[in-house]
Amino acid sequence: MPRRLGAVETLAEVVRSGLVESRHRGVAVRVDSDGEVVWSLGDPATVIFPRSANKPIQALAMLRAGLPLDGRLLALASASHSGEPFHLEAVREILALAELDESALQTPPSYPLDPHVHADHLRAGGGREPICMDCSGKHAAMLLTCVVNGWDTGTYLEVDHPLQQAVTATFTDLTDGPPAAVGTDGCGAPLLATPLQQLARAIGRIVREPAGSPGARLVGAMREHPEYVSGTGRTERDLMLAFPGLVAKSGAESVYVVGLPDGSAFALKIEDGAERPLHAVMARMLELAGLDAPILHERPSVLGGGKQVGEVRTTF
Repeated sequence: MPRRLGAVETLAEVVRSGLVESRHRGVAVRVDSDGEVVWSLGDPATVIFPRSANKPIQALAMLRAGLPLDGRLLALASASHSGEPFHLEAVREILALAELDESALQTPPSYPLDPHVHADHLRAGGGREPICMDCSGKHAAMLLTCVVNGWDTGTYLEVDHPLQQAVTATFTDLTDGPPAAVGTDGCGAPLLATPLQQLARAIGRIVREPAGSPGARLVGAMREHPEYVSGTGRTERDLMLAFPGLVAKSGAESVYVVGLPDGSAFALKIEDGAERPLHAVMARMLELAGLDAPILHERPSVLGGGKQVGEVRTTF
């Protein structure tokens, strides 16, 4: 039988014209700077696939293996980018450092993630391309890591490849144990599962790495170039701009992690995978930690006849 999520709680409700129309359940956890659970909703030991919320861990593994990137290009290595022109140009820059071209990317051909950029891409006559896939920055960094180590670039997504073994070793180090399960992510890379609380602890540990360390390089790049971590129209970028020092990363199927400057961290998984309540729930988690900014008070609207008739509201 497939493994199921552990105990979950209702985290958000969709209210239309005063009636609760739908509910979203999930698991949420906050850990302190020592990695200890401060509070949780649902079972924080629930094992999840973090999806792209694993990208900071993967990027750190590549840095430990000698990835020669900093600044915006390093931020892109941890990104689920929107496919904006500056993202694609940066992917090409990383590939050029490896003396490779786009044909080396093993990301599935895709359209840009951002719907507006997607529309512009279609109007310009573009189609599905590997470089447009939101993980292409990570893949370009993986290829560069292979080149600097003399590893084969044709098999870099195989689970037993030295690159992926390095990622697994860093993942095991940061989450206090081997992956609870190994799958295949949407981009084709190995996907490592862990309990939600361990994902939060891993992000907190990256944030706490000392000055000059690979972790400090990565966190600095993400903080200084949040538009490269996501895109110019994305909530992660807005959140990092609103709270200098905070790092945020989302993942498919409604996963979100946030690390604060003091090394405390938050992790969230919405059970049904819907993105609709994701940012509202994380905003509420941050509010409970004493953070406040206009962006945290934004809630998805429920429309009727083109007018707001309700909201997506949190339940805690």
